Amino acid sequence: MHLQRLRGRKICERVLKRGMLVRGQTMHMRVLLGTPKHPHADAKNPALYIGTIASLKLDKSAVKRNRMRRRCREAWRIAMRDVPWPLVVSFQLLIMPRSSSLKAPFPEIQKDVSRFLTTLRSWPIPSVATRSSISS
Repeated sequence: MHLQRLRGRKICERVLKRGMLVRGQTMHMRVLLGTPKHPHADAKNPALYIGTIASLKLDKSAVKRNRMRRRCREAWRIAMRDVPWPLVVSFQLLIMPRSSSLKAPFPEIQKDVSRFLTTLRSWPIPSVATRSSISS
């Protein structure tokens, strides 16, 4: 399983507008099926593209906002290392940490990620014919 970075303002805005919202205790996530429209994105190999957004509303301190981002990304990295099933299609995931993610114990953040992974696993996987239409 490869974790890739979701980068670019337009790509993140697209996930914000079109992605499905999943709410958690320590973070909210927007999910969009398919590979991002980026020159470095490989449409042939399925991967999980992860990006983060943390606004000034969360905290005025950039140090604290960056810590929230790092904690959420690390929880995802650990969780994806332990996932026994391979991805069939690519997913774009935009993580929006909540202010509770700064003070929450790390296992609580990991619990949010594992809850989301069980939800993701139950999603219907599109057929091969519709995979190419997902990314457009």
